[in-house]
Amino acid sequence: EERPDIDNTYMTVCQMLTGQGGWPLTIIMTPGKEPFFAGTYIPKDARLNRIGLRQLIPGVKGMWKNEPKRVEKATAKIREGFTKSQEFESGKFPGTEAIDFAAEQLAQRYDGQHGGFGSAPKFPSPHNLMFMLRQWKLTGEDRFLEMVTTTLEQMRLGGIWDHIGHGFHRYSTDQEWLLPHFEKMLYDQALLMMAYTECWQATQNSLFKQTVYEIAEYIERDMLHPEGGLYSAQDADSEGEEGKFYVWEKDEIESLLSDDASSFNTLYNISQEGNFEDEASGQRTGKNIPHLSSPLNSEQATWFDGARTTLFSKREKRVHPLLDDKILTDWNGLMIAAFAKAGFAFNDNHFTNLAEQSFSFVEENLVRDDQLLHRYNDGEAAIDAMADDYAFLIWALIELYQSTFNPEYLEKAISWNEQFISSFWDQEKGGFYFSIADDDQVYGRQKQIFDGAMPSSNSVALMNLIRLSRLTGETELENYADQVGKAFSADLIRSGASICHSMQSVQFLNSESKELSLLAEPEELPETIRDTFSPFSVMHIITKKNSKALSEIAPYTSTQKKINGNPTLYICTDFMCKEPLSGLKLIKKALG
Repeated sequence: EERPDIDNTYMTVCQMLTGQGGWPLTIIMTPGKEPFFAGTYIPKDARLNRIGLRQLIPGVKGMWKNEPKRVEKATAKIREGFTKSQEFESGKFPGTEAIDFAAEQLAQRYDGQHGGFGSAPKFPSPHNLMFMLRQWKLTGEDRFLEMVTTTLEQMRLGGIWDHIGHGFHRYSTDQEWLLPHFEKMLYDQALLMMAYTECWQATQNSLFKQTVYEIAEYIERDMLHPEGGLYSAQDADSEGEEGKFYVWEKDEIESLLSDDASSFNTLYNISQEGNFEDEASGQRTGKNIPHLSSPLNSEQATWFDGARTTLFSKREKRVHPLLDDKILTDWNGLMIAAFAKAGFAFNDNHFTNLAEQSFSFVEENLVRDDQLLHRYNDGEAAIDAMADDYAFLIWALIELYQSTFNPEYLEKAISWNEQFISSFWDQEKGGFYFSIADDDQVYGRQKQIFDGAMPSSNSVALMNLIRLSRLTGETELENYADQVGKAFSADLIRSGASICHSMQSVQFLNSESKELSLLAEPEELPETIRDTFSPFSVMHIITKKNSKALSEIAPYTSTQKKINGNPTLYICTDFMCKEPLSGLKLIKKALG
């Protein structure tokens, strides 16, 4: 997490050699940092068909001493393979056929019973859900919306959601979202908050709004630095056991809840034998992961608040999982973007304030001599920022601008984007490198397009460039976006389901996207602009306070004036504007 550039290099090698990757990652390398053996977890002693370290190390020692040519041959072959992995096939910018192909790839993997895509283990992958939500908006096909709503509901009901303390665990080890890997990651909370916010805008489902607020409650309680930065993660283990902090015995619940225990146990599937299985033996342990079979009704929800408070108070006395208290620029960027998006959608300044406080922390503690840094911990900021840091922070600033309409955030987004292009852009082939320099890169600088648990830097940069271009009228930014799409053309067209955040940009460009300018004071804003899912538009709210500064950043807004002093909406497409609409009635109709 501190050096994802190095991790990415050796993880790529592991995937090349073994066909899979994961952590812990085991690499054996030369003194020159060139790997010749890679694997994931290796036990101390041989187990079934898995080699153990006691057997591996003597073999490596023998090869190193007696067969140096074999090591040289292995390192040369790996170097050649790695170089080929960075040879992206360029071509035309993807079109609607790539979007449709990616959506159908995901649809074929959709689990109609439990939601999500594929079988066990199941990862939330919110950027996939946000892509499918946009596919519904683009095509009008309700099946795409159903996939998203079912998945979000099933995750919220399942054991992957912490029903007592809130927040999502990292992933589910089973198909039903019941048994999680109990680690909690900041980036998962951020991306899921965005997905639930957008799906609330699309459906007005109250459970989705509740989930956004409860994620925020968890973050503010457990992951917030006193000065506004956001910590990285909470461990899965406590007292040497995974999940011990989170699971419950039936007798313990009965002693705490007394007469309410029976109702709680029925609703949350608590049993004497338990539903939490020992990882090694597969036997039930008598411990339970609370989870629901269906959403609570309003009466049950009111009653549950009291029971949850009792259980939470008891749980707080347990030994807590370790807190990973380093503060990462990229992960903070994601959470800032999520808070800002929620603040606008729900018209809640508390979310917006959290976003602004976290950005202030990054600006004050992770910028040195106008250069962005990657990590802050124990009062020290270090490590040159990487592409994720820039891309995610620019995303955060765009969302902050779209939430507050403070031109300073848009100006900062433009400034950091200029620095990003200057330091990371591949002048020869297009796209952004992952690292700012190649001093520590044994094979040189990499580029990434495939999404993982988080979207890739090039995926996020692609959307940032398009939105900044539309917000400012600076067409050169969209030219950069075009070059990104062309540089990774073959992968985007063939493997779009693995690059869903980039596919959102392709959806944007193939929709009736709009640049909106609403000239109105804050108290005149219609709720329609907040609670409507409008993924294919960017918006300026032009007020007396911000109009002058905004006209310098986005010159096309300087000619946009109120008609007869009334709120006025300008709707532009591809930088061409229609006749303005004046009066709230017409504006609401147009926005709705």
